[in-house]
This record gives sequence, C-alpha cells and structure tokens, in this order.
Amino acid sequence: METPYPVIDLLPEQKEVANLGGTMRLGADPIKLHEGSRVREIYGEAVVYERHRHRYEVNNLLRKRLEAAGLRTSGTSPDDRLVEVIELDGQPFFVASQFHPEFKSRPERPAPLFRDFVAAALVRAGEHEERPEVGPIGEDRLEATERGTARSAGLGRADVL
Repeated sequence: METPYPVIDLLPEQKEVANLGGTMRLGADPIKLHEGSRVREIYGEAVVYERHRHRYEVNNLLRKRLEAAGLRTSGTSPDDRLVEVIELDGQPFFVASQFHPEFKSRPERPAPLFRDFVAAALVRAGEHEERPEVGPIGEDRLEATERGTARSAGLGRADVL
C-alpha cells in the first residue's frame, strides 16, 4: 500500500534499485547508543556492533514529529542519519531495534536486549499476584535495578533466562 507519509520507508539508496537481490543493508555495523537511554544501560557501551539485514529505515522526514510525540531515538548510526533503536518511556520495557540481536545470541550467552527483556518480564510477572509462579528461576533470585530491568543476583547470565 502506498502512502504519501511513510513512517518506515526504503533507505534513500534503495529507492532506485530495480533488482532487489543482494542489495540489502547487511553485516555488522556500528550503532551509537545515546547517553541516558535504556539501551545504553543494557549494553553498557557507547558504541556496539550489531548485524543488519534490511532495506528500510525510520523516515527522517518524520523523525522530529515522532520524537515530539514521545518516541525516543536511543540508538543511531554514528553519523546520526539512521535510526537504529527506539524507546518509549513510561513502559515496563519498550526497546525496539532495527538490527537483529538474534544473529549474535546464544543459549548460554543471550543478546543483551533479550536478556534484559526476559528479566523485565519476570519482574513484571512478579508484580501480579494472580499470575502463576514464573518458573524455576523465581523472582526471589532477581534484583530489580532502578530503571526496572533485572540482573541476576550473583548467578550466571544464563540463569536469568
């Protein structure tokens, strides 16, 4: 469906590509994680390298409007041209990435976004009495940080999952 105001649009360099085979944005690219963002807290780094496989991005013509409406751009390409990560404040956990953290995630070494998403879900599940026990980990083995994410209490990272 065509729209005159696409929120998500083809990368500018993709608009004139007729044969789409082999033209996606692929591979590990640097991502600048903005100070004060949840994703920066999760990764503990100012710049990370994550893998991509796409040809679409947030439309920069609408970026300021989206940010004014509450969408936080929390990760970008190093030149700030491409939105890589967005967040919504006031939510238990709302972090969305353009990159694919699953490409680097392993059962014993989960990607930081997955690790903290699952941990936040466990904390949230513990806040609702009507929900059944959260499983073998249990909320008593987790401690919540100030920002609502969870870290293992002296356990290996795999224990959080």
